[in-house]
Amino acid sequence: MGTVRIVMTGERPQQRNCAITAEALTPAALYRLMTWFSPAYPIGAFSYSSGIEWSVEAGDISDATTLRSWLTVMVAEGGGYCDAVFFAHAYRAAAELDEDSLRTASELAIALAPSAERHLETTAQGRAFLDITRAAWPCAALDRLDAIANGIVALPAAVAAACAGHGIALAPAVGCYLHALAANLVSAGVRLIPLGQSDGQRVLAALEPVVTATAARALTTPLDELASTAIRADLASLHHETQYTRLFRS
Repeated sequence: MGTVRIVMTGERPQQRNCAITAEALTPAALYRLMTWFSPAYPIGAFSYSSGIEWSVEAGDISDATTLRSWLTVMVAEGGGYCDAVFFAHAYRAAAELDEDSLRTASELAIALAPSAERHLETTAQGRAFLDITRAAWPCAALDRLDAIANGIVALPAAVAAACAGHGIALAPAVGCYLHALAANLVSAGVRLIPLGQSDGQRVLAALEPVVTATAARALTTPLDELASTAIRADLASLHHETQYTRLFRS
C-alpha cells in the first residue's frame, strides 16, 4: 500500500504547522469508513458519555476548555488509547486469520473495562456493530469473529475485523476510530454542559493532534505494555452508575 503525505501550514490551518501521513485509501474503503463511523450508523453511540455526564455534574467539566482537557486525557491515556491498541491487535489477528489472537484482543478489551457501564458501552456497541455490519457489509472476518465471540464482542475488535475483512488499511482505520470516539464525546459534552456548536467544533479541532499521535502510538504498543492512566475518568464512569438523574447510559 502506498503512502500520501498531506502538509498544512498555519493556524487554522494557516498559523500552525501540521503534517499528517496516512496509508492511501481506495474510494470503496473511504466510503465504508465514512459509513461505519457516521453518527447515523445504528450502534447507539449517541447514548453513551463514558462518564462525562457525572463529570459535568461534579464540576470537573464546565466549559470548552475543561472539556478539551478531559478528552485529551481520555483519548491519549485512557479508554481511547486502550481501544486503539485493541483495534490494532484485533485487525492484525483478523488479517492473519489468527483466531486465538483475535479472541484474546476482544476478551481483554472486555475484561479491562473499568466499570459495569464501560463494559456495557463496548459490548452493546460491539454486538450491534457486528450484527448490522454482517447484515449490510458481510465478510469472512466478521463471520469468524462472531463464531469465536460466544455472543459478546468488544467494539474495537468488531470494527477492526470489519476493516481487515474489507481490506481497509490499518493506520487510517484506527485514526478514524479515534476520531469517531472523540466526536461522540464532544457531542455528549455539547449537550451536557451545554456548549454551542462552534465551541464543540473548536474542541474537536484541538483534539486533532492528540488523535493523530495516539493512533500512531497504538500501532506499536504490545498488549502486555498496555495501561490506562485516566483515573478520574474511570472513577466518573463508576459514579455515573448511581447518579440520580441521567441522560446517558454511561
